[in-house]
Amino acid sequence: MADEATAGAIGGEQEITPPRVGLGTIAREWGRIGCIGFGGPPTHIALLRQLCVQRRRWIEASEFEHGIAACNLLPGPASTQLAIWTAWRLRGRLGAVVGGVCFIVPGLVLILALAALFLAGDPPLWVRGAAAGAGAAVAAVAVQAAVGLVPASWKRAVGGRASRARWITYVVAGGAAAVLAGPWLVLVLVAAGLVEVAVKAGSAGPRSGRTAGWPVPLAVAVPAAGGLGALAWVAFKVGALSYGGGFVIIPLMQADAVDTYHWMTDGQFLNAVALGQITPGPVVQTVAVVGYAAAGIGGGLLAAFAAFAPSFALVIAGAPRFDRLRSDPRVQSFFNGAGPAVIGAIAGSAIPLALALRHGWQYAVLGLAALWLLAARRGVVSALLGAGALGVAAGLVGWSVG
Repeated sequence: MADEATAGAIGGEQEITPPRVGLGTIAREWGRIGCIGFGGPPTHIALLRQLCVQRRRWIEASEFEHGIAACNLLPGPASTQLAIWTAWRLRGRLGAVVGGVCFIVPGLVLILALAALFLAGDPPLWVRGAAAGAGAAVAAVAVQAAVGLVPASWKRAVGGRASRARWITYVVAGGAAAVLAGPWLVLVLVAAGLVEVAVKAGSAGPRSGRTAGWPVPLAVAVPAAGGLGALAWVAFKVGALSYGGGFVIIPLMQADAVDTYHWMTDGQFLNAVALGQITPGPVVQTVAVVGYAAAGIGGGLLAAFAAFAPSFALVIAGAPRFDRLRSDPRVQSFFNGAGPAVIGAIAGSAIPLALALRHGWQYAVLGLAALWLLAARRGVVSALLGAGALGVAAGLVGWSVG
């Protein structure tokens, strides 16, 4: 296992053998980050950098940055993959499993407990009010998430007007697909990536070898007819095909969870997204709430396993080759196409989310949340907690929160 832990400082730099870190230390430190990691990927990355680079000096700063860049090229939750990769770098495959699990489990336990409370058959008034209020703000959170991805993605659209025009086209296509395509949204995301690969390959001349079309069979696979097989498929699709951050879970899951399989109502799905935002750990844990709605605790655990398994597989199998992944122009081109489509899909998901609101006062809360997030540029957690408090107040004064 020592050769795995030393197999390849990323980016072509001289390989540096890190100290052999005990599994107990990895479990404790990655579990701590899983407990306090409120705020999504920026917080997770900052905590991992503080631990591995600044405080313990286990990983060189430049190598850590290369790790971030490589994880951002993989489908799935990037900060979770970074947690798995840093643990792999210190203790090989077993370290990756221990670190990743300890990073995920604290938030998973909390979100399942909250799911049991919020999805109970007859929750108390304050719970229904908090759910209705926080759910009302989710559409604004989606728009903020999309806006936050724009600068870096636009910067990668190099090559003149044609490249920028394709970028805009991919964004529009992703937005339209989020509103109209339902669970087949993944086909649009994959198609945008493949179009960009074809364009860049054509301008660079013919190339030999495999193309970047690996996601197509998974995207067009026929989902299971129902039951636990369908739940596992939907969760796996999120983990294997999502790109651009955990919030892409909304357009990837909403149609399946609400319209296709009827595991939950629109309002309950809004609650699931809100719970994923206010709990520590990766946002993708929202799938556990969907799983709980479909099949109780067992369904929540199954959905979480199916959603995170691709991240473990991709990092453990691919970490020694991350340098080649980052330098492969076909991979870069694919995500330069799929990335803008994801931005459009996340922004477009705000439309069905807003249309799912049932009460007039919720639209007022949505407007306030939009001002808080987009104009004042304040945090998501505070926006959702504030919206939840307004929902409780609405219930207490007699407004409908059901």
